[in-house]
Amino acid sequence: MSRLGRKPVPIPAGVEVKVADRVVSVKGPLGRLEWTLEPGLALAVGDGQAKASRAADDPRSRALHGLAWAELNNMIVGVTKGYERTLEITGVGYKAQVQGRDISLSVGYTHPVVFTLPAGVEAKVEKQTVIMIKGIDKRKVGQAAADLRGIKPPDVYKQKGIRYAGEVLRKKEGKTGK
Repeated sequence: MSRLGRKPVPIPAGVEVKVADRVVSVKGPLGRLEWTLEPGLALAVGDGQAKASRAADDPRSRALHGLAWAELNNMIVGVTKGYERTLEITGVGYKAQVQGRDISLSVGYTHPVVFTLPAGVEAKVEKQTVIMIKGIDKRKVGQAAADLRGIKPPDVYKQKGIRYAGEVLRKKEGKTGK
């Protein structure tokens, strides 16, 4: 079992962490994020670090203790560095275009698929086949990337579709291959 919950989370210079009525707010150079603590958890901020604590020692409280540490750490990294996911489009004639808050994808369907980005997430298309998704909230960036990949997941036979950068796919043989 992870014991991350016991470790203090370092707060870098330029980042401000506040706790008020179970709501944790983190403000940094890239923006501001908020998260609500679960009942039975507390967060103490001081001396350039934040430390999470739990009231009980049951399995759920221990799991939430580690979750609180991870969420706070992700929020601090998000407001200082930000998060980024890169998607690659593979296939003849497959391409993407950004139009304001929308991404228009031509991925083998009879019509272009339009994907609207959630608030707080930005996208940039390079070379028409590489989509970079950026934001300060790790959950939103990851979910937007997963939703985009879900529009046309990679095919197991020809490996055409949308995949994460660096994702290794297993290619299956067709019926004629022995």
